[in-house]
Formats: sequence, C-alpha cells, structure tokens
Amino acid sequence: MRLWHENLISVLPRQQLLGQHRECCALRGRGWGRPHQTVNYVFTHSPYKLFQYHQLIMTEMQKRGYKPDLRWADANYRGQTATPYTDLQSCPMTTPIYPEHDADYLAECLANLAQKDIFL
Repeated sequence: MRLWHENLISVLPRQQLLGQHRECCALRGRGWGRPHQTVNYVFTHSPYKLFQYHQLIMTEMQKRGYKPDLRWADANYRGQTATPYTDLQSCPMTTPIYPEHDADYLAECLANLAQKDIFL
C-alpha cells in the first residue's frame, strides 16, 4: 500500500492509477487508522487530506475516460460498509497535500516504480 507522490499522478500507468484509486477507497473507508508502515503518516493528518489526494486521483481517472463512483466526491463518504463522517472539517489545500511527499519521497516512488520496470 502506497500513496504515490502527487507529482506522478498524471503520468502513472493505468494499473498504478487504478490501484491508487482502490487504495484511497480502502483508506477512506474501513482502513482508516489501520497501521501500515508505508502509509502511517496519512493517519497523522485530517482524513480531509486523504479526500483531497483522492480527488486528484479521480480527476486524472476522468481525464483518461474512467468513471469513478461519484459518491467518492463527497468528503464524508467512506464506502458502502463504513459509517460516513458527519462532522469532517475541510482544511486548506496545500502543495504538496502531504508534507511527507517531498523530494526524497519522490525519489523513493520513482525507485519503487523502476523496480516494476516503469520508468517515468
């Protein structure tokens, strides 16, 4: 489980982009707060940040002709089995969305993709 550096979203291959959507759905749903070494930093921020990141993923999906379920466009939506938020407060959009997505993280993501024979 990994959230790719947001600078890579527009160039991710199909499989990684769609996989990222699934990861976001899982994290926004019942996966919220469940420890996973690669994404634990996400839980130190508001769930609204994950919503903002997921919006970037879904926008790219739509640009490519995919049709993500529009229910995910609601920040309070958490999937079919998780209780929706009722009081999720919005927070300002920052660049990057997650401060952990710095130059070192970008290099780490590129190295991870290279191990999969994906060179961006």
